[in-house]
Amino acid sequence: MRVLTVNVVEELIPGPKETGWTAIDKRPQAARVAVGELGLAGDRVCDTKNHGGPDLALYAYAQEDADWWAGELGREIPSGLFGENLRTEGLDVTNALIGEIWRIGDEVEVMVRAPRIPCITFQDRMGIPQWVKRFHQENRPGAYLKVLKTGTVGAGDRIEVLSRPDHEVTIGVMFEAQDSARMRGLLDSGADVMDELRETAERIAARDTSSRA
Repeated sequence: MRVLTVNVVEELIPGPKETGWTAIDKRPQAARVAVGELGLAGDRVCDTKNHGGPDLALYAYAQEDADWWAGELGREIPSGLFGENLRTEGLDVTNALIGEIWRIGDEVEVMVRAPRIPCITFQDRMGIPQWVKRFHQENRPGAYLKVLKTGTVGAGDRIEVLSRPDHEVTIGVMFEAQDSARMRGLLDSGADVMDELRETAERIAARDTSSRA
């Protein structure tokens, strides 16, 4: 399991009129890049209401999923096209558990926090009608990561899974937001879950209770 590329914003580009400028245009970096609590050095976030912050510091996307999309769409999915900071290889990102911890290279440690929720900026970037809906349906969202230990990352860095929490809610399960039993397991596990996901898990878990009432 390794990092294929580390991607930082090339330049701000115009997004849809509803959002204005966007930093989704990420490109691979030749040198190692410093990683801080808010993400990669030199990277940018324009829509700070919906993106960025410690819980969404890095976005990882698997090369295997990019290859799948390339086959479906009949076009290349170059590293950074989806706005990801890390393009990975050999790591099943969709089946990573919420709260799972990875070491990247020799220094950086991150926690898997949430699936990527597609937005109108992403759809505008792809230029595909109904892209948001299609991205949801295929359940290959990639993962947002929280930085636990800072350092530097570079292409070729090994990724090691250090720990996995005691529940069954993966990035894919969280993205589908339908499995009430697994959501209850997530809540009961005591795993570190960001507030927005905890609220979602509580709402979905409550469906099971109401259906038995």
